[in-house]
Amino acid sequence: MPIAAQDIEDLLRESFPAAKITITDLAGDGNHYAAEVIDESFRGQNRVQQQRAVYAALKGKMDGANGELHALALTTKAPD
Repeated sequence: MPIAAQDIEDLLRESFPAAKITITDLAGDGNHYAAEVIDESFRGQNRVQQQRAVYAALKGKMDGANGELHALALTTKAPD
């Protein structure tokens, strides 16, 4: 079952309330998205740490064959 871009943003917003979050539906199918998350909490973290935090915020929506979100191209960084 596809997931809406707003649902992804809402999940991320719970963990990153002050972040700049941009969600793009890459294929128009509700399964393949790109997300850019810019948040101060990422300062001093490497990319792996940042991306793990984002995946944790998605609360299992990408887990295995039953996940609602099939693919997510992820960009994370601290604000400039």
